[in-house]
Amino acid sequence: MGLLDSILGRSKPVRPDLDQLFALPSAALTLQAGAGFVPTGLGSVCFAGVEGGGFARIREDVRELLDADAGRAGSPVEFSQDAYGYTWLLARRPADDTAALVNDLHAVNTLLQDGGFGPQLLCSLLGFRDAEQRPLGLVYLYKRGTFYPFAPLPGAAEKRDNQRELQVRAVLGDDLRVESDLARWFPVWGAPGL
Repeated sequence: MGLLDSILGRSKPVRPDLDQLFALPSAALTLQAGAGFVPTGLGSVCFAGVEGGGFARIREDVRELLDADAGRAGSPVEFSQDAYGYTWLLARRPADDTAALVNDLHAVNTLLQDGGFGPQLLCSLLGFRDAEQRPLGLVYLYKRGTFYPFAPLPGAAEKRDNQRELQVRAVLGDDLRVESDLARWFPVWGAPGL
């Protein structure tokens, strides 16, 4: 970054640090103790749609990698596309095995990144619910290297509980690198895993 960039207010982009995902199991315990949210065993990775043989090969590698776990019941991964054209990969684990789910999400992100699809990675999400079954997602922004909470209101058409999101931020401030710019707390309506 040069002097001109400093004068014009440009900042050097943050390099993605996928190892930040490994802070999620500890953060899940803090979230359960501090706010009553428990993991659902669902996690997802979102990326811009890509096509071609290279991506098809990565997709099969992801499926084979996650299917290699003989202890997993059911389909290891599901691919879907949202209304905005983004591709979502949903991984499932038992609700009490957040560490294994985080390992799956990290492996998927790493395979995509190492396969040359890093620029298409957008976010990863880990799902939670409270005693009243209200959903919460902890979202990792790939290009920022930060997390933020996303709390959609149940039954409401694309409305979120901003107060709950701010409460979760306060609870997790010491566990995760929380995104400080609230304008970057993008809604992920209909995200698999919520």
